Order: sequence, then C-alpha cells, then structure tokens
Amino acid sequence: MEKTIQEGGFGRLLREWRARRGMSQLDLAVEAGVSSRHLSFVETGRATPSREMVVLLARALDVPLRDRNDLLTAAGYAAIYRATSLDSPALAQARRALDYILRQQEPYPALVLDRHWNVLKVNDGSARVQAVFLDAASVATLGAPNAMRLMFHPKAFRPWIVNWEPTAASLIQWLHRDVATGFADAETRALLEELLAYPDTPRQWRALDLDASPAPFLPIEFRKDDLVLRYFTTLTTLGTPHDITLQELRVESFFPADEATEKATLRL
Repeated sequence: MEKTIQEGGFGRLLREWRARRGMSQLDLAVEAGVSSRHLSFVETGRATPSREMVVLLARALDVPLRDRNDLLTAAGYAAIYRATSLDSPALAQARRALDYILRQQEPYPALVLDRHWNVLKVNDGSARVQAVFLDAASVATLGAPNAMRLMFHPKAFRPWIVNWEPTAASLIQWLHRDVATGFADAETRALLEELLAYPDTPRQWRALDLDASPAPFLPIEFRKDDLVLRYFTTLTTLGTPHDITLQELRVESFFPADEATEKATLRL
C-alpha cells in the first residue's frame, strides 16, 4: 500500500530530471518498465513509490548518485549513497589506481579533478609544464588549484595559450552542461559566473550552446618564447562507481599532438 505525499517534493524533482533528460512520461515509463499511469500519480504527488522504485527511476534517468540521495530523501527514505573522502582508508585502492593512471601518462601531463574542477592530484609531467608557464606566486593568489581557473585567469595559463578562445569556448560549455544536466551545485555555478566575468570573455559564452556537440578531444597549444607544446586532452571518469566521490572524479590527460611536442616534453 502506497503513502501519499504533497506535490512539490519527489514528484517535482522527478519532473525536473525528466525534463533535463528530454524524456516524456511515456519514455520514462517504458525505460523503467513501469506503467505510465503509476508514473503520472507519482509526479503529481498522489502517490510515492517504494525505495526500490525511486532507485529504478533514478537509474533510468541516469541521475548522479549525489542527486539520487536527494530523490530518496524527497520520497521519505534515507540516503543510501556515501560520499567518502578520497583520503580515507576505504578508498586506498582507488587512490592507488589513480596514482597508477597518473604514472602511466608520464612524461605527459595528467590531473585528477573533482566535480568542481579542483585539482586533487597531478603527475610530474603536469608539474613540469606548470613550472615553465606559471608564476607560482601569482597562481598562489588565485586560491586552491582549479583546472578551469588556471585555463581562464590572466595570471595563469591564458597568456600562453595560442588557441585560447576556441579552447576556452569548449571548456565553458562543459560547465554549462554540468549546470544544465544537474551535475552542478552552487560552487560550480559560482565558478561559471567567475570565469564569465574575466576580462575580454565573449558575451555569447553566457549561454549554453545547444548546437555545440562535445568534441572527442580538446586541442590546446602553449607557447612561451621558443617553446611550443601542442597537446590534445581527454577526460576520463571511473566506470560504475558506488561512491559519490568516485563517480564525480575526472582524470584529464594530455597527449602530444605532434612529434615536436613529444620531443619537447621529453626535454622538459
């Protein structure tokens, strides 16, 4: 027997996620294997599903684990997904795996990022490139290392990126998509607004470009005096994690785009 809840709780959140995913009630009902009538009752607040049904619908909508907890709470159930500190003993194996990935990327740069694009770990290749292009004292004034801020801020990499505008345009769309898909919180939204407020940032970047499809990789060219480094970068996430912290990690890896960059990186 089902219990009744007020409209505006679980039903409202469910409708929001369905809208973000561009799914109709019928689409979601078919994907989750439930009746469209029952789904309609849930969304209007006439009934709430079991905890198992909440998880089923969240999976069908590909809702991030952190937000699945919000759905469970709104439906009257306890959160079931943990956000374990990356430094905790429970994630020792995950840390070893990340360290292995960073080592394997040597001598080319690689970074481990959290959901706010804060830099959690770097390999030696990344540290060497930063030492060449960044002034440590200036970067220290920017606060905790953040990959987006380091690319956009005039005191960081921005003056040294030859193709800064197309590179930054792609990066800003990553943040817009995070916000649009519900993968962002107030901190990410604040970061987006900060980047858009930097000098000479094009006004058209203030909106999500629905016609812009994410590129399979991002080309980026650094130049300082006679040193030119041309890379392309990829973002990797951990597959099927059951912990919020692990699901939200990203590994950004830089690969040489030409033989000259390969040789120059080795010389560094």
